[in-house]
Amino acid sequence: MKVHRELAGSLPEFRNAVVTIGTFDGVHKGHQQILAQMKEEAARINGETIIITFHPHPRKIVSSVPGDVKLLNTLSEKKLLLEKAGIDHLVVVPFDHHFANQSADEYVKDFLYKYFNPHTIIIGYDHRFGKGRTGDYHLLEAYGKQLGFEVKEITEQLLNEIAVSSTRIRKAIAENDIDTANAALGYPYFFEGLVIEGNQLGRTIGYPTANLHIGSEEKLIPGNGVYAVHVELISDDANVSQKLGGMMNIGIRPTIDGKKRVIEVNIFDFDATIYGQQLRIHVLKQLRNEIKFDGLEALKTQLGNDKLQALAIV
Repeated sequence: MKVHRELAGSLPEFRNAVVTIGTFDGVHKGHQQILAQMKEEAARINGETIIITFHPHPRKIVSSVPGDVKLLNTLSEKKLLLEKAGIDHLVVVPFDHHFANQSADEYVKDFLYKYFNPHTIIIGYDHRFGKGRTGDYHLLEAYGKQLGFEVKEITEQLLNEIAVSSTRIRKAIAENDIDTANAALGYPYFFEGLVIEGNQLGRTIGYPTANLHIGSEEKLIPGNGVYAVHVELISDDANVSQKLGGMMNIGIRPTIDGKKRVIEVNIFDFDATIYGQQLRIHVLKQLRNEIKFDGLEALKTQLGNDKLQALAIV
């Protein structure tokens, strides 16, 4: 998959472009049906699939409370999922007030048609675009007849399914219901973090942990608790170098200090020093809620039980 970050002068001449537009946050099972429809259409006309997405998230620009935006995927994670899905091109359009203030006609003629010369646009019946959200499916259809492209509709049923799934997934992750989230996603929920130095207490009780710093404030992180996970160590070129089982704690560590929320991962059968390493954590299942124990010995005993549970899953 080719990723394009600029419009003017950098986009290729697409071959029979099959285009859709959206945030595709989560690239979950509902989204995957749209991707399959795009690929089927492109195969029929010997075309290329193109997803147009926006960065930052449009709600960060147009919302009166932009800090409320929590996303299932960072941009790099979305790229990973769309590439795996077999999409040909991802075009990341810088979203700002100037772009948001285009009229609906400008959006079609000076953006979609000018840069993509689409053969087919696949879009939801309720898709709105342009300043004041005045553009709709019918305007696209009218321009399609004038400029020579087809417009195909994503059904109301599928769009509702996507909206419901996204809401359910976000709610489930926030509430530690990983089973529900992963079933709707079609893959284990994951996030990436940088390994930083902690207080190294885990080493003293036989469970050394990698403490993670999450670079994106928008990324939705699961609620406090202990989880079974798969851990990928990512090399500089973003290829996976290793994949290992482990268990993760997210929380305030009430038995120790109970002050600061941390994310710490115990990687099984692994003892390398990995400070400064980027990890990708795949969350498989919640094992238990975070609990305050009567001292480190009780905590150590529980961690042994947690590890046995996790080993049966990873």
